[in-house]
Amino acid sequence: MTTDIFADTLAEMTWYEVDQAAKDGAVLLWAFGVIEQHGPHLPTGTDVYLPQARLRDVKRELKDRGVQALIVPPYYWGVNVVSGSFPASYRVRPEVIRELMADVFQSFEGDGFKQVFCFSGHGDALHNRTIHDGIKLGTERTKLDLSFVMDAALAKRLGIALDDANITVPDGPLNEGLKFFQINASSPSSPQSDDTAPRYVDVHAGRWESSMMLASCASLVRDDVRKTLKSTDLGPDDLAVWRKGYLEARKTTPLGYFGDPAAASLEEGVRNMKSSAEIAADAIVKRIRAKEKA
Repeated sequence: MTTDIFADTLAEMTWYEVDQAAKDGAVLLWAFGVIEQHGPHLPTGTDVYLPQARLRDVKRELKDRGVQALIVPPYYWGVNVVSGSFPASYRVRPEVIRELMADVFQSFEGDGFKQVFCFSGHGDALHNRTIHDGIKLGTERTKLDLSFVMDAALAKRLGIALDDANITVPDGPLNEGLKFFQINASSPSSPQSDDTAPRYVDVHAGRWESSMMLASCASLVRDDVRKTLKSTDLGPDDLAVWRKGYLEARKTTPLGYFGDPAAASLEEGVRNMKSSAEIAADAIVKRIRAKEKA
């Protein structure tokens, strides 16, 4: 477990090592999170810590599959609508993010890299649309193969066609996709821990996200507080109001969490992180092999 978001990224490498990795055909993994409130028990950097932990797992899974990957230091000044009225929930204009992404993609191309796989650590719809738009802009300005690793559920929620050239979608039925999104971004479309849809919605700083923080950054979880928190017991109608953001979201979840954090467990977090990494690695390898045959 580490709280160092630079751990195992190219920021810890020399330029000689990065240069050689590009020549060897390494792919890049880049996570997009946000600094945002996560209730009274999780740090505001949760949506940065979790995707970085996930990418370290994905990197290991890719190595086992014969694919070399480098992790890019995370992007963490994102779009924040839902938690926008809470302190420590910061917002950046989408056009700024798109342009920054395009500039960095051009630098990657200059280094000789060919493929970049982007991940989201934050579930805000506008945040994810902005990532997709930034990837499209990067595709226009470079010859890189750029894609957003997302599941079918998120693509559907964002109105993105599943055959979009700039997304990498894991195989599997829709319910598996929902689980993948559940453990890959805050505020998922319809998270579930088994094959039966839950009675109440758990989307933000609740059971599943707290579980993953226990598995990846336990020292940052205020566990004595977490164990005292009551389930919000909110349903889909409440979720629709919450997603309007700002004051509506704060009114719906005044403590900042939406779900049941007290039900979290280390075991569930470990299981979800492992499953997420395996699914993502399989999808990435499939795209790489398809590009090699094209």
